[in-house]
Amino acid sequence: MPQDRKTALAFGGFGEALGAWALRLKGYRIVARQYRTPVGEIDIIARRGNILAFVEVKARNDGATAAAAITPHQKARIIRAAEVFMQNRPDLAHFDIRFDALLVIRGPWYRNWPIHIVDAWRPGD
Repeated sequence: MPQDRKTALAFGGFGEALGAWALRLKGYRIVARQYRTPVGEIDIIARRGNILAFVEVKARNDGATAAAAITPHQKARIIRAAEVFMQNRPDLAHFDIRFDALLVIRGPWYRNWPIHIVDAWRPGD
């Protein structure tokens, strides 16, 4: 595996771990991380109050690149994966569903803190 790819994967893993920690500090309980299905993957599934958030984490060199990395195709895959998750977890059926994004930008520690975009998209967007 090329070194650039290894570095990107390591930064992505750092972004997901930091994102989960940031959500916990905001009062969310992490239900699952890296939830994989045949139709897609969800980075973080978290709940707070009556909200169940399916969270996509993007770690990039700048905020614009991170936000643009969540494509319509990827959003559709995450929505399908969320449907699979909900079919497998009927105990969570009473929660309101939301799709969030966490953007982690490479740089000094104060730039790495995730930017949480609440309700980043909705099915049908």
